[in-house]
Amino acid sequence: MKLGIIGLPGAGKSTLFEALTKIVMDEASRKPEDRLGTIKVPDERVDRLSSMFNPKKTIFAQIEYLLPYIPMQKPGHKADETAWTTVRTCDALIHVVRNFKGFGEEPATPLDDFSRINEEMIFADLLVVEKRLERTELDQKRGKKTDPEELRLLTECKEVLENDTPLRHNPVLAAAPQLKGFTFLSGKPMLILFNNEDDDEVLPEIGDVLAAENYLSIRGRLEHELAQMDADEAKEYLEEFNITTSAMDRMISLSYELLGLVSFFTVGPDEVRAWTIKKDTLAVDAAEVIHSDIKKGFIRAEVVAYNDLMDAGSYKDARQKGTVRLEGKTYPVEDGDIIEFRFNV
Repeated sequence: MKLGIIGLPGAGKSTLFEALTKIVMDEASRKPEDRLGTIKVPDERVDRLSSMFNPKKTIFAQIEYLLPYIPMQKPGHKADETAWTTVRTCDALIHVVRNFKGFGEEPATPLDDFSRINEEMIFADLLVVEKRLERTELDQKRGKKTDPEELRLLTECKEVLENDTPLRHNPVLAAAPQLKGFTFLSGKPMLILFNNEDDDEVLPEIGDVLAAENYLSIRGRLEHELAQMDADEAKEYLEEFNITTSAMDRMISLSYELLGLVSFFTVGPDEVRAWTIKKDTLAVDAAEVIHSDIKKGFIRAEVVAYNDLMDAGSYKDARQKGTVRLEGKTYPVEDGDIIEFRFNV
């Protein structure tokens, strides 16, 4: 899973990226280029399973965060279409919006800043749609076969975008399989992060403008400092600023919700591991995430819910209590399921 961090210059994108990935660069050494960092997804369930099974290896789920270099134009000018190329590879976007007054800067205008980036993405998508429709029309004139369903969907996209509406507000259209290859920017799930002052936890006045969006307020500089501390320092820091849960942990959790993701686990003496799948993935397809041969030779999935295992205290006791069960190919895997796949190839 890859999430792209976008926003206007000065919004705090680099601060957020460094807080998440713990990859810190000197200002002097920063170059105008993409930066990519991979983090493990904190999950206390993995920690507890590892303590229970004492495996040789413990592997957490991972997320990639991309901080793309997007040269922004002056207000009123659109960015070059190619500026968004690397962002199109992302599964979802985190839009960082300035909600603080930096030294020597104008007061924050979060709604205007959000709208500017939103319009840039809508415009970039509209260019892609119009080019494809022009090519389709030309192919039809030449007698070449075209896909009528693709044409219908693209025409609908054009109507949505021309109304200055991002495609993510029409999730059925944005998720249409025929449109997957177009990697529309405005169709990607988005989490808006309002980056506040150190002593400010409050969301800006947003009215109904962002009613259809997912958003969260963070204190970016505090989180950046927190990420550089050891466990004891971090605990004191959290207490001092009355922070009950790190915004980074909340953001990762919201990222999972945004993409409709859940985790299942495999356990044993060699390895305890978290696997990431889409919600309602069938058991046979979850098996493929581990290895294609497991899907090919799938027989049954032996499943126990995480909470049932914790209540029982051990796998053996869970069996005796009858909470370990066998499921077939069409079982929809639940978040927290611990699964042992039976297969034969």
